[in-house]
Amino acid sequence: MRELFSAAQRFEEHRPRLRAVAYRILGSVGETDDAVQETWLRLERTGIENVDDLGAWTTTVTARVCLNMLRSREQRREEPLEAGPWGAERLPDPVVGPAAAGDDPESAALTADSVGWALMVVVQELNPLERVAFVLHDLFAVPYTEIGPLVERSEDAARQLASRARRRVREQGTRGAVPDGDPVRRRRVVDAFFAAAREGDIDGLLSVLHPDAVLRSEGGVRGRYTTRITGAADVAGQAVTFHRFAPFVHPATVNGAEGVVVATGGRVLSVMGFAVVGDRIAAIDVLADPDRLEALGLTPDALGIREG
Repeated sequence: MRELFSAAQRFEEHRPRLRAVAYRILGSVGETDDAVQETWLRLERTGIENVDDLGAWTTTVTARVCLNMLRSREQRREEPLEAGPWGAERLPDPVVGPAAAGDDPESAALTADSVGWALMVVVQELNPLERVAFVLHDLFAVPYTEIGPLVERSEDAARQLASRARRRVREQGTRGAVPDGDPVRRRRVVDAFFAAAREGDIDGLLSVLHPDAVLRSEGGVRGRYTTRITGAADVAGQAVTFHRFAPFVHPATVNGAEGVVVATGGRVLSVMGFAVVGDRIAAIDVLADPDRLEALGLTPDALGIREG
């Protein structure tokens, strides 16, 4: 019993990193916890005394569990809710916290290194092997010598997987993938966006939108708010419809960057994440699926939002 307690203590030291790895690969908070729990169960069966490097071992096992989960998803691809409106998977789960991100250490652990929601969306569009290779190497500096056996490829093939993924990430656009500049300035840009939307000020919206801005929104089964819009003019045209939500907009952090929560009547209606680069909004991601918001436990009370 004492040995098991000691093993659990040592495992807990690695849990934040393992959750971060799993979240970036899976994009699902619930599956992230499942993957980390499965890693612990495998460690119990293996015996910690048989593991030389606990950090490397648990990272590899977590990634392997995640890869199996991704392959299972592909087998269920015919299920309508597995795909998003742009032909990829659904929007990844947002990690939402108060406007002062430092007030929420659990959220901060998941979003360490400022991997924004915009990058998470792009990563979801990679195939399972590319995703695992890219996340492990580019985001967690795992060497290709360890990635190769994990993805059942040679070291050179693993390098090619990550390179191909990196190229796809660049091609699909990563503006705003990492929060850019001073957070106070980024928040001012988001505030200016909502001020212009509230007034129906198209010119004001265009002044804060990147020319190639993209708006991605997922509304759930009914799909009322499910869309993808590209280009500043079209995004601005859609944004003016946000004015009716203006009284219910509350500042928040979404994956470590600027965002808002729209909440009224004790319910969260949507989460909006903004990717700001050079004082322009490059991407807006919106989760308005009531079932997913409820599953994530996103309520005004949980987020410290005071209505009225």
